[in-house]
Amino acid sequence: MDSVVITGIGLTSALGKNLDISWRNLIAGKTGISLQKPFSEFDARPLAMIGEQPVELQALTQLVVSLALKDSGLVPPLPDCGVVIGSSRAYQAAWEEMAQSIHQNMYVENWGRNWLNSLPHMNAISVARQIGATGIVLAPMAACATGISALIQATYLIQSGQCECVIAGAVEAPITPMTITGFAQMGALAKTGAYPFDKLREGLVLGEGGAVFILESAKQALQRNAKVYGKVLGFGLTADAYHPNCPEPKGKMASLAIKQCLQRGMLKPSDIDYIHAHGTATILNDEVESRIINHVFSHSPYVSSTKGATGHTIGASGALGVAFSLLALKNQVLPPCVGLQETSLNLNLVQKAHLSKIERVMCLSFGFGGTNAVIALSI
Repeated sequence: MDSVVITGIGLTSALGKNLDISWRNLIAGKTGISLQKPFSEFDARPLAMIGEQPVELQALTQLVVSLALKDSGLVPPLPDCGVVIGSSRAYQAAWEEMAQSIHQNMYVENWGRNWLNSLPHMNAISVARQIGATGIVLAPMAACATGISALIQATYLIQSGQCECVIAGAVEAPITPMTITGFAQMGALAKTGAYPFDKLREGLVLGEGGAVFILESAKQALQRNAKVYGKVLGFGLTADAYHPNCPEPKGKMASLAIKQCLQRGMLKPSDIDYIHAHGTATILNDEVESRIINHVFSHSPYVSSTKGATGHTIGASGALGVAFSLLALKNQVLPPCVGLQETSLNLNLVQKAHLSKIERVMCLSFGFGGTNAVIALSI
């Protein structure tokens, strides 16, 4: 079975307009989170916004796709390239706008013509049009595990021989009135900022962003002399089947996803040097995730979450984590857990960026509904 390698990355976040700027700001310990008031009906609250107004999903997607293509050296049209682009919220902002118009008895003619373009899978279809892809198109929606789920699906498409090249990732524009209200009613939103694994953590901060990757068979990448960020070693997917928004307290199925990933990659737990954690900065998630990591890994690998810098980009968060992990491998630098001051959890947390020998990394995503996605990468 041919190896699957990553040959291009496109990323935009509140931390920076592209991968390099976001990485430099992350390593410097900066954050893209600030007090914002995008909607007049809400008080100001911490958000990680790319601009002064909420970003539009398709424009954000087109940008990160263009960045990934440029980084990989691929030029459209790419008819044989698979497309796996996910989003947890998809066009929710557009549907909220439409619902408000209907409620106010304001008929908007464009909605009558264009509502089909706002269906959840149409963002992936728009990518297929953008790059001229006429083959497989998938649009995964797996809550906060969407980004890594997309990469896993892309990996399988290449390993199974269905594609030699796949563009995959996730994009999220979650700053909407309904999303803010929903998380607020659950008591999940922070009041001042995101502090993953900190003993004074308050909750998550919603963030905008996207990360898209070019995945290729090692054979094709070699044939076109492509630069390689890293290769996929293994992956795991499980479901808790426990609760709509609370993680299963013992983390049984999340632990199984990690073990599946290790088994598929023919790895031992001690082979993992760094873990990019889900690390939402909510009380329950960080506690359960700490328990999971300690259950599987006895050698105390380095751990950090970058959500204190980018905010929680929901479905795109795992994809952003993979991008930062690949740059950690490339630069041999551990990214910091921005916002962490003091912890009561038994983890080897990275508080400040520093050089370290890193050969294999693992990224974790644990989404609402108990969707668990894990991927392991190496140089």
